[in-house]
Amino acid sequence: MDMMEEKAAENWDLVITPRKKWYDLQLREVWRYRDLISLFVRRDFVSRYKQTILGPLWLIIQPILNSLVFTVVFGNIARLSTDGLPPMLFYMSATVLWSYFSNCLTGTSQTFIQNAHLFGKVYFPRLVMPVSIVISNLITLAIQFALFMGFRFYFSAVNAAVHFTPWAWAFPLLILLMAGLGLGFGIIVSSLTTKYRDLNYLVSFGVSLWMYATPVLYPVSSIPESWRWIAVVNPITPIVETFRAGFLGQGTVSWARLGYSGAFMLVVLIIGVVIFNRVEKTFIDTV
Repeated sequence: MDMMEEKAAENWDLVITPRKKWYDLQLREVWRYRDLISLFVRRDFVSRYKQTILGPLWLIIQPILNSLVFTVVFGNIARLSTDGLPPMLFYMSATVLWSYFSNCLTGTSQTFIQNAHLFGKVYFPRLVMPVSIVISNLITLAIQFALFMGFRFYFSAVNAAVHFTPWAWAFPLLILLMAGLGLGFGIIVSSLTTKYRDLNYLVSFGVSLWMYATPVLYPVSSIPESWRWIAVVNPITPIVETFRAGFLGQGTVSWARLGYSGAFMLVVLIIGVVIFNRVEKTFIDTV
């Protein structure tokens, strides 16, 4: 009987073993579950607007309303500089990118808490869940980027001072940097919230503060010298500035600054994945 059981065990398609090494990320296993990732991507996008009246139209309405509010409040009332760019384009350019980053961060920060019921019933690489959130937000980014390009061509047709530069070709790199930063910070917060629920209340507040510390509502040139170090150490600043430089022709850009954002992203992502994999072993006991 024992020989029959041993022989049957040798025919298993999948053997689940505990991870003992902190650097055992098992990224190959995540790739094996790419079909599950695609199912989660579809679920996230459909469920987000399933019980709304306007549905996916909110993807278009939201950036337009945000840009209009920013134009009225910060452009007309506060009279903040936009470096000669049309205020609507200036604010929308950063809003599109920032929305992707903030959605990735806030979405992945709830991974363990919102999916505890699923994690406790079936096995799959837990990293699949935050990765699917980052990918599903790419759909939103694509739609809002198309909207931005529509406004950009309109303002260009009416002789606004906007033009393309070679930095526009760096757009895929900017998406990768935003995705990595959002995923890295999000899974760090998600791992910590399994024990410290207070972080749930601080995430939204912290993201809002981070937006004001990023040149979303103002150009870097308008920051006083004594406070410009905040923009320098902020890894999102070079990404926003490069996007504006590529599609609007205004912005302070260099490969060195983008390299800083890339290095920052890799460090945060590696730290996040390591912490995430360590916490997933015991999180079901604390959530």
